[in-house]
Parts: sequence; C-alpha cells; structure tokens
Amino acid sequence: MLVDHDTPPPDTLLHWRREFPILDRCTYLISNSLGAMPRGVYDNLRAYADAWATLGVRAWGDGWWDLSGQVGDKIAPLLGAPPGSVLVHQNASIANSILFSGLDFSDPVRDKVVICDLDFPSDVYVLRRWLPEHARLHVVKTHDSISIDTDELLDAIDERTRLVSLSHVLFKSAYVMPADEIVNKAHAVGAQVVLNGYHSVGVIPVDVSASGVDFYIGGVLKWLCGGPGGVFMYVRPDLLQTLEPKVTGWFAHDKPFAFELEQPALRDDIYRLMTGTPGIASLYAIQPGVDIISQVGVEPIRAKSIRQTSLIITLADRAGYAVASPREAARRGGTVTINPPHAYEVSRELLARNIVIDYRQNAGIRIAPHFYNSDDEIYQVMDAIAQILDAGSWQQHAAGRSFVT
Repeated sequence: MLVDHDTPPPDTLLHWRREFPILDRCTYLISNSLGAMPRGVYDNLRAYADAWATLGVRAWGDGWWDLSGQVGDKIAPLLGAPPGSVLVHQNASIANSILFSGLDFSDPVRDKVVICDLDFPSDVYVLRRWLPEHARLHVVKTHDSISIDTDELLDAIDERTRLVSLSHVLFKSAYVMPADEIVNKAHAVGAQVVLNGYHSVGVIPVDVSASGVDFYIGGVLKWLCGGPGGVFMYVRPDLLQTLEPKVTGWFAHDKPFAFELEQPALRDDIYRLMTGTPGIASLYAIQPGVDIISQVGVEPIRAKSIRQTSLIITLADRAGYAVASPREAARRGGTVTINPPHAYEVSRELLARNIVIDYRQNAGIRIAPHFYNSDDEIYQVMDAIAQILDAGSWQQHAAGRSFVT
C-alpha cells in the first residue's frame, strides 16, 4: 500500500540543487554518510592542478603552506569557533591521536574516561590505544539502542574523571547528546570534554565558544559536502599551550626549516597540532561545500531538516515501520533510521532502484535528506519501500549479506 502524499510547502532552498550534479542522476538521501559533491569541486581541483603544474615547488610559498589553517578558518564559523582555533587533518583517527597523545593522563586519581556504547567505534579504538595502563574506560550503556540516559551519563562524570569522549550526534540513531549539560558537569568536577562532530556540524547549530567545550573534532565529508580527507580539530584557545602531542611532525616545529634533530620546539598557534605534509588536493576539494553551507546558513538547513525528518517519521508510522531515531525534534539530528520488515534486503533493492540510502546492522535503513532534497524524494523512498515489501522484490537480496553501506 502506497503512502499518502501531502502538499509540500514552498521550498526556497531547492534552487541549490543545480550545484550538485549527482542529484540529476539518482535520489540521493545519504548525506549522513557522504554529502553530495558540489559542482565547484571541479574548478577547485583544476586550480590545484594548475598551481602544481605552473608553480611547482613554489606553490608552497604561494598558499599551500598555510592552507590547513586557512580552510580551518573557513570552517570555524560553522561551529562558533574563533579564527585560529581550527586545523584540518586527513581523518579523525589522526586528529584524535594527536589530541590524545597531547593530554596528560598521569594523575593516578583522575583515572576515568567516560564514553558510551553508541559512539563511533573508530574513536574508541584510538582512545584505547592512547590510555595508560592505570586509566579505565567507563562505558555508559543505552537502554533503547537510540539514546543515552542523560542522568546516568552525568552521574558517571565524577571527580575521578579525566576525560569525557562522546559523539555530539550518535551515528546510528541521530540522537543529539545534551552537549551543554555534559560540558557543564565535566567542568564542575575538573574534567575535560572532546566531542565528535561528524553528524552535527552543517545540519544542526553548533557553538563551541558558547558551550565551552574543550575539544571538538569532526569531518566535512557528510553534512558539509566536503568529501573524504578533511577533518577539523577545534581546541579551546586557552588550552592550546597545555597540549604536548607525541604525534607530531615538521609542520608543528617552531622553525621547520632549521631541520633540527633534537626535541622540537612546538609552535604556539594551532599549528602546534600539525603533523607532516598535508594532502593539499583534499584541502582544495573541501572548500566549495563549506562555502555553500556558509551561504545557505545552518539555521534554515536545520529548519528544513526537522520538517523533512518529521515527515519521514510520520510516513513510517502510517506504514507501521519501527523508527529507531528520536521522535523529539530537538533531540534528532539530520537522519531518521527506520526498520521495516526485511530492512537489509529492502535497502539493497532501494540501491538497485537508484535510491541511495544506507543500512546499519541492529538499527535499520538510514534516510538522510539535506537542504538540496525535495519532499517528493521523501515520498519516493517511502513509496518504494512499500512497493518492495508488497511485491516481495526484497527476496532476491536474501541469499546473503556482505559489507555494503
């Protein structure tokens, strides 16, 4: 049975669709995994190639050397950060390693690090590797596979806590964690907080200066439409000099061209957290998406996101599908995870029909509209799920499961 279609309101953001070529080729509802590529990336990558081709090594002096910080300054307003407080790295594991290697975990009394069991595993892998033997992880566990109980989480942050490391928005359910409450409780007991912002910046308002969070690490490849190879690291400016990273490189050296072999004197600015030579091509590719999000504005993006994710939930309820995302709009990021019967097989058939979503085990089908998606596309994906279940076409994908997004 197909879903009823309501008349959509006027959508002034749809004129941005022409900037994203993939939207002409498929129904793209997976910006929580990889944002659509802006058309401007073609020009930016050509500019990179032209600089390399015409300037050669002189391109370093013509802008490449400072590009990680310059792109960081472009991203900074989207998370409420001041200039000079954001640096771009290649991926979150590198950024987390730099940060964790620079923190002092030597206090035997402060031996506790608080995480939750819905965090993205890669962040936890890195954290475990950097913790000293005396440190212990305290894992706050979910009761519903969607959220983390706020009282239990805040109770876990006590005087023995050194660090709280959590996702701002949980990747499976899009539950928005109570960031301000977490930061306030941690600071009240003398602990620090690092938040993962992969699923927040670009789709919900973020203000690291207002919240006072100590560290914030996220990526541009999802809601910022920046592609792979771009992770931003924010450090609260007053904390920068307290970090002594073991993961470092010559770009972090106060006098990099002295080529000294002794223990380096680290820079005093955000480049203190740099490593070696950055991937310049990705720094070019990042910028068109960041520029567009900055022009559109996160507030109108958030308003549209709430409306469209609410529509998904309404249609899922009408069809009787389980919803594995928060129903309260203020606690929901840009994604709705639904779990119809045979969800994995249905997700494979949706992909075969050129409707691009993804599936997460023990959660369901994640549907993630962005500002460039129309309400018609929401109805299209929900109609398709109903058709797939009614016709039984999901059965052709039931032979076996493999790792496919």
